[in-house]
Amino acid sequence: QVQLVESGGGLVQPGGSLRLSCAASGIILAHYSIGWLRQAPGKEREGILCMSRSDGVTYYDDSVKGRFTISRDNVKNSAYLQMNALRPEDTASYYCAAVMAGCGGNYEYWGQGTQVTVSS
Repeated sequence: QVQLVESGGGLVQPGGSLRLSCAASGIILAHYSIGWLRQAPGKEREGILCMSRSDGVTYYDDSVKGRFTISRDNVKNSAYLQMNALRPEDTASYYCAAVMAGCGGNYEYWGQGTQVTVSS
């Protein structure tokens, strides 16, 4: 079975950092584009950024440019989202997702999410 499992969320102060992990099983992540998305309570889920199979990155939210970095480790079959300079408005549930097609395609697999709360 395919599973994507996020971890690394938590409570941080504004300006702090978190590194989210997305551990995959049942698929080889190297064969997939990987997206990170987030959803705040009462708001629609939004794509943040996506890394293609060739490691190109597409940003969907300008507010994270210069602050968030996506990466993958094919040996560990995992993806990561490094989040720096966090702001209260970054508070949301964060999800990783995978699609064999390129970024912009409909994601085939989803994690269950990990909560990120940015507050003083």
